[in-house]
Amino acid sequence: MLSTTDIINISVFTVLCIILLYLFRFLKSRKKQKQLEKAFFYIFYLIIFWMVCEILQIICTRIFNIDPIYFDYFAFIPATLLPVTFLFIALIFAKTKINITKKYYLLLIIPCITLILAWTNDFHHLIYQNYSANFNECIYGPWFYVHFYYTMLLCAVSLFTFVKYSVKNSGFFSRQAVIIFIGALVPTITNLLGTIGVISMSVYITPMTFAISIICFILAIFRFSLFKATPIALQRIVDRISDSYVVLNDNYEISDFNETFIHTFHKKDSSIIRGNSFVDFLKENKLNIKEFSDHIEKIEDNNKTETFELYIKRIQKFFNTEITSIMVNGQSLGILILFKDITQHKLDMKTIQDNQDILMESERLASLGQLVGGIAHNLKTPIMSISGATEGLTDLVNEFDASIGNPVVNNDDFHDIASDMRGWLEKIKSYTEYMSDILTAVKGQAVTLSNEQEINFTIDELLKRVDILMKHELKKAVVYLNISTQIDKNTVIKGNVSSLVQVINNMISNSIQSYNGKPEQQIDLSVTQNDNNIIIAIKDYGSGLSDNVKKKLFKEMITTKGKNGTGLGLYMSYSNIRAHFHGDIRFESESGKGTTFYIILPL
Repeated sequence: MLSTTDIINISVFTVLCIILLYLFRFLKSRKKQKQLEKAFFYIFYLIIFWMVCEILQIICTRIFNIDPIYFDYFAFIPATLLPVTFLFIALIFAKTKINITKKYYLLLIIPCITLILAWTNDFHHLIYQNYSANFNECIYGPWFYVHFYYTMLLCAVSLFTFVKYSVKNSGFFSRQAVIIFIGALVPTITNLLGTIGVISMSVYITPMTFAISIICFILAIFRFSLFKATPIALQRIVDRISDSYVVLNDNYEISDFNETFIHTFHKKDSSIIRGNSFVDFLKENKLNIKEFSDHIEKIEDNNKTETFELYIKRIQKFFNTEITSIMVNGQSLGILILFKDITQHKLDMKTIQDNQDILMESERLASLGQLVGGIAHNLKTPIMSISGATEGLTDLVNEFDASIGNPVVNNDDFHDIASDMRGWLEKIKSYTEYMSDILTAVKGQAVTLSNEQEINFTIDELLKRVDILMKHELKKAVVYLNISTQIDKNTVIKGNVSSLVQVINNMISNSIQSYNGKPEQQIDLSVTQNDNNIIIAIKDYGSGLSDNVKKKLFKEMITTKGKNGTGLGLYMSYSNIRAHFHGDIRFESESGKGTTFYIILPL
């Protein structure tokens, strides 16, 4: 007959089976079943099969007097496989997903041997020499201890893995970590104490403890939504992000960090970092302690994130540093300092700047190449005139020399010769001044654009250079430049005059080309003032810009000159005005009616 203890055991098994079947149905209903969920299915099959074996053992041994060991032979199937399955679940929990390779099958060698020996125990008694449903009355064979210690080893590794990664992902005192810890500990401790005889325990307790363990795991992983983050192993994620972080406690001691922090700052032994003062870290890297203290005080006062750029000379890296207070329920738990490595960004920006300077220099040289012919032509006229003047002066000198001592030549004649000489000298002087202006303008344009020195120049100086350098190109195209100023020509502009001349000349060249070789055309260059800005307008009456060009102008290198254009001119002009003058360029254009460019320079 069934005793009260038997009825209780059967009832507990039945209740646990119902709970497991419900949880099995819950996991089965999930749309995307991941590896961790599928591993739990095998646990369900094994534990339910085990409990059914135990229920049949209780009923059949009490009512039909069947030897209980025969049911235990079947119970050995889940008893030997469950620890291995638990280890698999622990590994999947830690790594999100594992590839089942041949090495994992080695874990099944001892369970398979145990099953074979259990089923043939009557011939060798290596598992049981005397079997009883009560552990304290059993006399075990030598292989049972191999099976027992192997099972304890697997359970211990599983327990350690579950606890380690649940603490990393959700904190030591979180509900998830506590429940997982209890679930892993219950079957391990219970079976250990029962087997060594510390407590009185029957074979029915073991499947119950494993069932309780499964329920705890499912509650922790699925009920508390840990499944979304835990299998991904949150700590593994923060260890692999490219940004370094460090967490300080209230005493400004380092309490946490990621592996990126270790690698970035070349720390060999991470175990000595935790608990160290953050001030020691600042001293080691020769950083400004007061600067960090000021930022930390600010976040403690207003609970906002402090961001600043930091250069650490020891490792030659730039960081965008963020300091944030960690607040939970209005209480500060520490300070998070995030180091975002922007070294490569800095290098890339420098490369871009260098390339931009090279492009601007190339454009400047291209413009100079176009001016060389005009300059040579402009210099020919004064040189030829000076040459003629020197011939005239030579004749006058010879005439003067020959007239000395000649009684026919009087003082008036000498004055006439001197007057003619002064005339030629005045002409030579004007020609040399003109040549000097040309050379000064050319020299200014030849200065490299990488020179960031700011120079003050006047509107008059600017227009004078533009007129000299564009004279030949305008004359060659038979296009007239009308210059008008509505402000004082002595108004001073701060910046590099050569850069601005290049921009204006490039726009005048574009205006000339907009007439497609048609002569006798006009270009208006005007200088006005609006509020605190000087506005230089270059207006032509040519073909205008297409809608496609308008959309891309100043945004990318685009040309309307086909294979003869580089697309650099206006693009680099815009960059030049923005970078060197903090100004702006705008335009108005109507197809067939012309284009006006406005260069806006703040005074």
